[in-house]
Amino acid sequence: QAGMSRRTLIRRFHSDTGRPPMSWLLDARLGLARELLESSDLTVEAVARRCGLGTPANFRTLFKAHVGVPPRTYRDTFNSTAVKHR
Repeated sequence: QAGMSRRTLIRRFHSDTGRPPMSWLLDARLGLARELLESSDLTVEAVARRCGLGTPANFRTLFKAHVGVPPRTYRDTFNSTAVKHR
């Protein structure tokens, strides 16, 4: 659809952004997840779905690996409006 090969698209994307497309996409999805955890009371499952990060287990694993804390800990730290469950 972009009028170029997959390899050329990846190479040009990397040249323009300094990152591979999938790395950029993952960071964009995790950024949205952080925003949702900070500003909403959506469940972890709903956040995972909205961000395109797969299953809740996959989301928790990716989030902790890239952000450093599990989604619930992140929410408890940065979301003052969420209902505290503990």
